[in-house]
Amino acid sequence: MKNVLQATALAALLVLGSPARALAQEAVPGATTESLLTLARERNPEYASMRDEAQAASERVTMAGALMDPKFRIEWMDITKMGEQNPTLWPGDVGRTEYTLMQDLPWFGKRDIKKNIAAQEALVSQGRSQGTWAELAAKVKTTHAQRYFLLHTQALTRELLDLTQRLASVAQVRYASGLAMQQEAIRAQVEQTAMQTELLAQAGESRQADARLNALLARPSNAPLAPPERLRPVPTGARLDADALMVRVRQSNPQLFTEASRIRSAELGRDLSLKNRYPDFTLSVTPTQVQSRIAEWSLMLELNLPLQQDSRRAQEREAQAMLSAAQSRREATANQVMADLSENLAGMETALRTERLIQTSLLPQAELTLQAALASYENGRLDFATMLDAQRQVRQARQSRLKAQLEAQMRLAEIEKLVGEDL
Repeated sequence: MKNVLQATALAALLVLGSPARALAQEAVPGATTESLLTLARERNPEYASMRDEAQAASERVTMAGALMDPKFRIEWMDITKMGEQNPTLWPGDVGRTEYTLMQDLPWFGKRDIKKNIAAQEALVSQGRSQGTWAELAAKVKTTHAQRYFLLHTQALTRELLDLTQRLASVAQVRYASGLAMQQEAIRAQVEQTAMQTELLAQAGESRQADARLNALLARPSNAPLAPPERLRPVPTGARLDADALMVRVRQSNPQLFTEASRIRSAELGRDLSLKNRYPDFTLSVTPTQVQSRIAEWSLMLELNLPLQQDSRRAQEREAQAMLSAAQSRREATANQVMADLSENLAGMETALRTERLIQTSLLPQAELTLQAALASYENGRLDFATMLDAQRQVRQARQSRLKAQLEAQMRLAEIEKLVGEDL
């Protein structure tokens, strides 16, 4: 009975502990790009600051279209009543009290222009926020691909190290039997040491990549990360059509969106400078109190006189120059973005073709050569140097395939950054 109770308790602990372990494993990011992007969107401080700036800019739209606060003024006239009393500020005891309510009013249309300028500036901030996210997402995607590359490169190096250790054992046996020279055994040891050195370097690069990724996720640099499970699928065919992508870039690229908003803001600024040729107003109403009654009402209209023509013309020329600068800047940005898109498309095509060539031709040939070399070496029909060359060819082919995959992922991340969205 006691054993049955112990077994039941153990089973219950295992059942209860399994969800906790699964939850702990799920809580460690790094397995997929999607989980990393979600965490980066929630936690990256740079992106958060750009979102807050965009929110602040959107709030300025309401302020830009609002009237100035009205002004209220009280004037106590003849506070001594021609010297008949001590000074006082009580309205019923002075000669008269004037209450003036004033409101500044801009020329017709100026408020709408200022509001529209603020709206365009809000769009500029929104475009910068989108550009920050596109840049951040590209870094996360690239770093994830680098971690995948390093993980599989280390696995490849360990696999070949195991093979080299086995060959070293064969070389030792052959040397002890007088069937091989001592140089073969020494060279096998040298090859093992070289691979162990590479493993150390790859482990260091992996830690650096983990630190970079944790920084993007606003986590401690040594926080644990799950090993990457897979690379993102690379789109092919029509989804990588250059003309279609250029159209998408013109529509969605954050930089072009930002520059277009700057152009519209500059156009409105020019319109506002032309409106400044006309005066602004101040309207006021003044009731006058004598003793305990309102004895009279006054109405005043004040306007400023835009007589400083040199200053006005300079403002207009400045606004036009700012508009021209914004237009030129957008043209330069568009040229650079299109050039970057073409460059990355060409790089991706090369990487994909290279991977296919290695996968279908070079790697199978190298592996067949290695298998034949291993069999011949173990049977004493091949020298150690030739067998090592065959091993290096397989290793180089597999590393080249991994590098081609990494290059394709990096190019894809850059293209998506330029497009402003995932393909």
